[in-house]
Amino acid sequence: MNLKIKSAEQCRFDLVSLGEIMLRLDPGEARIHTTRTFRVWEGGGEYNVARGLKRCFGLRTAAVTAVVDNPVGRLLEDLILQGGVDTTYIRWIPFDGVGRKCRNGLNFTERGFGVRGAVGCSDRGHTAVSQLKPGDIDWEKIFGQDGIRWFHTGGIFAGLSESTPAVLEEAMQAARKHGTVISFDLNYRASLWKDIGGQEKAREVNKRLAPLVDVMIGNEEDFTACLGLEVAGVGANLTGLEAGQFKKMIEKAVKAYPNFRAVATTLREVHTATLNDWGAVCWVDGNFYEAQQRRNLEILDRVGGGDSFASGFIYGLMVSADPQKAVDYGAAHGALAMTTPGDTSTATLEEVKKVAGGGSARVVR
Repeated sequence: MNLKIKSAEQCRFDLVSLGEIMLRLDPGEARIHTTRTFRVWEGGGEYNVARGLKRCFGLRTAAVTAVVDNPVGRLLEDLILQGGVDTTYIRWIPFDGVGRKCRNGLNFTERGFGVRGAVGCSDRGHTAVSQLKPGDIDWEKIFGQDGIRWFHTGGIFAGLSESTPAVLEEAMQAARKHGTVISFDLNYRASLWKDIGGQEKAREVNKRLAPLVDVMIGNEEDFTACLGLEVAGVGANLTGLEAGQFKKMIEKAVKAYPNFRAVATTLREVHTATLNDWGAVCWVDGNFYEAQQRRNLEILDRVGGGDSFASGFIYGLMVSADPQKAVDYGAAHGALAMTTPGDTSTATLEEVKKVAGGGSARVVR
């Protein structure tokens, strides 16, 4: 595999993520606009990958982010610590008393059921992490002195503010300088880009960052919306398991960005909020690999399925250098993550290996 990963012995962490970590307020079986109680989780596209790699796969991970130092921020910290992700690189911002200058982000998300799709309502304006600027984080210490094997970030952080793309570029250049593998999940969210230039701005930013990426992750909408890559028959109406058509888009992406060493995506077709077809495909060193296609996968909470795919895929590449095993682990981990509530995985490595190998759901006792 043409992907050089530094040894664990020479690095403090196996993976570090950069992105916003929010509190997710989950109304359970109720609706956001009618509930009187919420269950609280932590989550964020980039962070979820670091957490999955720690809790499920046992790797050493840390998160780079910024959090306001108040009781809400300390709740977030407590949740992160429970997830096992190291908090060394969190930038703590003094609280101004009311959140006038900056605040911690909230994400209200209901799971959906049957014909009622999941609904997300973000409350993340003026958050501490969105105000990060180049020079705020000592990337030379992180990548040069501490040593990091893999750096993961993505398009959600890129869309938080006018300054976050420059922070990303600074971080990615430092990672490349010190031989750290860089993965990037496009994770297009129309709501994030809506007020700062829409899809045109998203493409401008992501096209600038893509040449710095080693491992690109995204679904068919992501590649079209963020990189402007289009193939006949591939787009928002793509049937989720038409892997052949998506392979054409991957080939186009690799041609446009020859720096990509691997490209991976989940393939999903939504029948109902609780019944999806689910699969995955990846390209590594000129070859395609497909995971088992799971028809009519039953889902409890679909949020975080793509992030769990990413962590399983990264784990497979890091420990085995086997693309087939990597895409199988990713698809299995993503499927398992969607059987439990919350953004983050509660699966074990044994469960991932069992599902990846075609194991059944018979009771274990």
